[in-house]
Amino acid sequence: MNRSVFILMMMVSLNAFARAEEPLFSARAITAEGAFTPGIEGPATDSAGFLYVVNFDKQQTIGRLFPDGSKPEVYVTLPGQSVGNGLRFDRRGQLYVADYTGHNVLRIDPISRKIEVFAHEPKMSQPNDLAISRTGMLYASDPNWSNNTGRVWRIDREGKVTLAADNMGTANGIEVSPDEKTLYVNESAQRKIWAFEIEKNGSLSGKRLFKEFPDFGFDGMRCDVAGNLYVTRHGKGTVVKISPKGDLLNEIDVLGKMPSNLCFGGEDGKTVYVTEVEHKRVVAFRVDQSGREWSLWKDGRP
Repeated sequence: MNRSVFILMMMVSLNAFARAEEPLFSARAITAEGAFTPGIEGPATDSAGFLYVVNFDKQQTIGRLFPDGSKPEVYVTLPGQSVGNGLRFDRRGQLYVADYTGHNVLRIDPISRKIEVFAHEPKMSQPNDLAISRTGMLYASDPNWSNNTGRVWRIDREGKVTLAADNMGTANGIEVSPDEKTLYVNESAQRKIWAFEIEKNGSLSGKRLFKEFPDFGFDGMRCDVAGNLYVTRHGKGTVVKISPKGDLLNEIDVLGKMPSNLCFGGEDGKTVYVTEVEHKRVVAFRVDQSGREWSLWKDGRP
């Protein structure tokens, strides 16, 4: 057994009870301040529980950490001028990276750590964040910050790129609902969250306004298994929990004004990890439901 995985399993066993006793929706810092660059993003957890975060120590890297934030290391350095943003794992353990400088989605093999261009689309302004379905269909948000517009691209399992939604505002955070019937996309500058119907072939239709806020921006977002949507409020320093009906259920202080993204992980999928730009660190808090994406690893692989 890999030594890092063995140590991780021991830590999970020792910390499981302590995690269960933690108060819900109360954030704590789990990495040192300044451990990341201002480009701190991602994050994502693999099936073993490791946490991956973009731009650890310097730009162009992806850092890997234990679930408690300890033992950070450079997992890979991206090639050329590539810089990562959003991260997603598929059910086979492959890591997908939104490479916003190269107009790419990169793919990293979990064993060899080989990096390849999975999808390339020169018409992209910049692939910003990613969402993934149970079958491995990817959706990439694509904002054009200079004129506050954006699009969404669909990427199939062979890497074919298709424009899925056009004429949007600054498309940023993106997520698939647990029943895989809805794709949520938020617009940072316009402070709106849109819901699209996902057709059987992965195309999008039926765009409707899901939620709108009067102030502050948005960034990354993720669903729990109950369909609640967790959204980072960039500039306000919070993460909001929104019900599938669009009701605001909770707002969590994340100890810094500029949360950039989040994911679910931990031994039970009920730890939310938040990347925070102001202090260039990761914070975490416990919640009452496991993450949607985290749950995909628990029912077998396609």
